[in-house]
Amino acid sequence: MIVNKLKKMDYLLIFTIFFLTCFGIMMVYSASFPIAAIHYENPAFFLMRQSVWFIMGTVLFVAAAIIPYKIYGKLSPILVITSLVLLILVLIPGIGVERNNSQRWIQIGSFVYQPTEVVKLFMIIYFAYFYAKKQKYFNQFNKGVLPPLVILASVFLLILSQPDLGSAALILVACGLIVFCSGVKRIHLFLMGSIGILGISYFAFTTEYRLQRLTSFLHAFEDPAGHGYQLVNSYVAIGTAGIWGNGLGNSVQKLGYLPEAHTDFIMSIILEELGIIGLAVVIGSYLIIMFRGIHIAKANKDMFAKLLAIGITFQIMTQAILNLGAVSGMLPITGITLPFISYGGSSLVITMISAGILVNLSANRTP
Repeated sequence: MIVNKLKKMDYLLIFTIFFLTCFGIMMVYSASFPIAAIHYENPAFFLMRQSVWFIMGTVLFVAAAIIPYKIYGKLSPILVITSLVLLILVLIPGIGVERNNSQRWIQIGSFVYQPTEVVKLFMIIYFAYFYAKKQKYFNQFNKGVLPPLVILASVFLLILSQPDLGSAALILVACGLIVFCSGVKRIHLFLMGSIGILGISYFAFTTEYRLQRLTSFLHAFEDPAGHGYQLVNSYVAIGTAGIWGNGLGNSVQKLGYLPEAHTDFIMSIILEELGIIGLAVVIGSYLIIMFRGIHIAKANKDMFAKLLAIGITFQIMTQAILNLGAVSGMLPITGITLPFISYGGSSLVITMISAGILVNLSANRTP
């Protein structure tokens, strides 16, 4: 059975995922070795950590690709409870770890991880399973549509308390797309969409520091040493790129000028060093993942598999769009990482598990 499953897997998708991840490891090293040498006296500090997470992610990728996907749906109630518990724990002093005025991490010994990354995947699984199973109840809003929305609202508020509006909005978008593709009545979609947009707008524009962060990208050069500092230095990196870039390892902005050069703004370094060619490789890889993901969703007859493929595919794509938009100054800076590429264990491992599930679903498609 496993042999047959392996034969049917989408190997173009697998190759693209691992190409993008290995490319990311290379760029993490290139973007981080100066600051790693200064702060940790080891230029390969971030490279070694990212490599360990890559190995862990690969093992979990294989497991996620082989385990029968229907098991994920059956576990969805447990996944929801786990999500809520983790998001509550992260807010408890002494358990949650605070960095840069945000409390988004849990530390166990020397191991630090971000529960929000886990919650993204768990909520996609839950929404896909619920709306696949409740198709015949869509005419009954309270029974067939509402329950997951109450849980989603709770998750949204808990993540917002960290505070992390970017991740909260990302989960809303991914889950919203699952609902949209599930067949829910249009009037319900309109009401849910309106409430979601109003909710995000309220929390974004009624708090001064959020409003300032969300609008600072519009006038970065008015305060280049303050709120616009990161974006202005991203512009400098991008502006020197050209078609071929300045050469791998030859970025100037990573030498302490551009904050988060190996995490949120790694795309700026890719552009500075590898130019438009590097950008084309990254965007091309994401497009392959998107088109293969859409094909997998369309080719699956099982509604749970179909919705799960949609949720995972567009969660990855939305995250990539938000990151690339922030780096280029076209969207607000939200702290969203670039999938498969940015430095970060929680993000890399969970994204690889998500990709493993997508590959799993590819083996269930109808030719």
